[in-house]
Parts: sequence; structure tokens; C-alpha cells
Amino acid sequence: MHCLVIDLPGMKARLIIDCDPGHDDALALMVAHHFAEVLLVTTVSGNAPVDLTTANALRVLDLLEVATPVYSGAAEPLQGAPRYALHVHGADGLGGVDLPPPGRPAASGAVSQLIDVCEANPDAWLVALGPLTNLAQMFRLRPDLAERLPGISIMGGSAAGGNATPVAEFNIFADPYAAAVVFESGARIRMCGLNLTRQVMSSAGWLDTFRDQNNPRARFVVQLLTFLHERMVHLTGQAAAALHDPCAVLAVTHQQLFNFVPRPVTVELTGRHTRAMTVVDERPLPGSRPNVEVGYTVDSAALLSLIRTGILAGVSSI
Repeated sequence: MHCLVIDLPGMKARLIIDCDPGHDDALALMVAHHFAEVLLVTTVSGNAPVDLTTANALRVLDLLEVATPVYSGAAEPLQGAPRYALHVHGADGLGGVDLPPPGRPAASGAVSQLIDVCEANPDAWLVALGPLTNLAQMFRLRPDLAERLPGISIMGGSAAGGNATPVAEFNIFADPYAAAVVFESGARIRMCGLNLTRQVMSSAGWLDTFRDQNNPRARFVVQLLTFLHERMVHLTGQAAAALHDPCAVLAVTHQQLFNFVPRPVTVELTGRHTRAMTVVDERPLPGSRPNVEVGYTVDSAALLSLIRTGILAGVSSI
């Protein structure tokens, strides 16, 4: 059965964003601050160590000239050593992009702040763009919050192949134990996995539309994605990159552009070749208990247009 989506024009979504910037996280923060009211940004180790992801979040918010609170979170996964994606995102997580150092410090204590803001704002969606360590720690402390949240939009997992391994997507691979906690929490989960986000690609032609804009955000994106496209040439042979994280933001603010189907999903923790795989059960079994809204298709052209608008227009209100 397909997920019923109701979109209410004129109502601005309220979001709490947990992220690990990262190129596409940076774009997602820009898009979110245009199309939604962002109450809180928390950071986690993932694309880079947490001190760098935190600094990067602050640098992007400085570019946007917003004072959204930023709290630093988990520096390592629930089990094992941290895994980073510096081979994709560069030594500082943003490919050495020309942004000044943060103009303000971040606070520590992301998990306690997540709890406080979720409790105080029962209409706010969580948007998780990195490994799910902070969210898992929150649910371990406050399992009751899972069913009180309106939902969690996750960029992570896949219904068709991985990128960290043949079957595992990086955010899940970086902390599969945290992902298992979140997927089993009872929260409403909307999953924008690789099978969906790879439909939304930043091509050289799309990037060229930013080059003639006299806009600091446009200049930032050109520098950001030029680096990423060059990395992708070495990694995939194509000068193009999936805009993964903005999809999870727009899955809340523009739900009507997506097709989600409720499925039972589990996170594999022990398989020799399948560890961190999101196992999506697509069998039409009677009595099955779906726990995740799995994204399958999206209006790619519309999303690319919305991402461009969100970047160029900056912060706005409805």
C-alpha cells in the first residue's frame, strides 16, 4: 500500500536537523533554512570527525546569516572505531572550500538538547543526514519520544545496493548499531535511501546555472560541487554527484513529489558480506508489520529546481 501524503500549502514545516557536513549536508542546511523553520542543528561524526562537522555546520549557517543553535554530538559510533568519508569530502569535510572560520562556538550536549527541543516542539520533524548515533542515544534515554515525534526523515540505507560496501550505505555503515536502535524504536521513519537519492544528480550543466549569479551562496556551491564532481570522476568516472541530503529535507517540506511505500526494514548487524545493509522486505506477506516508509521514486527535475531555489533565495519565511 502506498503512503498517503497530505501537503498543506502555506504551512511551514518545523525541523530539527542532525547532520555531519559534508558537501550534501551543507546544501541540505541551505535548502532547509529556506523552506522550513529550523529549530536546532546537531552534529555527529560521519563524513569527517565531529569537531570538523560541527565547524562546517557553523560556517554554513554563518554564510546564511542565521543564528540557529548548533550542538555538537557523538564523536564515535555506539560500537567500534569511527569511520569517515574524507576520500569523498576532503580533509576538512568540505573540500577546502573558501569559508571563514565559525563566528561563534558550538555548544556540547547534542543528545540532551535533542530531547529538550523534541519535547517542547511536538510538531517538529527530525531530519537525520548522518550516522544515527545521536538519535539512538536519545531513544535509549527517552524511548517514549519515538512515538511522540511526528516523524524522522532519514538520508540513509538503500533498497537497492550500497556505496560503503556493495550492499551498505555509508551513514548506516558508520554506525549500524545506532541505526538498528532507531529503526526498531517505533518512530515513524521515512527513508531516503541511495535508490532514491541517486535519481537527483548535480550535473555539470546544473552547476553552470549558478556561475553567473552574483550571490555568495551561489559562489560557495560552485566551489563546493566543483570539488565534489572532481572527486566523483575518480570514484565513479562521472562528473556528477547525487544530492543525497537535500532529499531528506524535501521529503518533509515537499512530500507530494515523492513516492513512499511502507515496508518492514531491518538493519543487518552480523553478516560477513551484508553488515549494515538495510534489508527491505518487499514481499506481500499477510500480517507483515511495516516500520519504515521507503522512498522509491521522486520528481527529480522538480527537486533540482527546488534545491536551486533554496540555495539562491537564502533564508525566507512563509
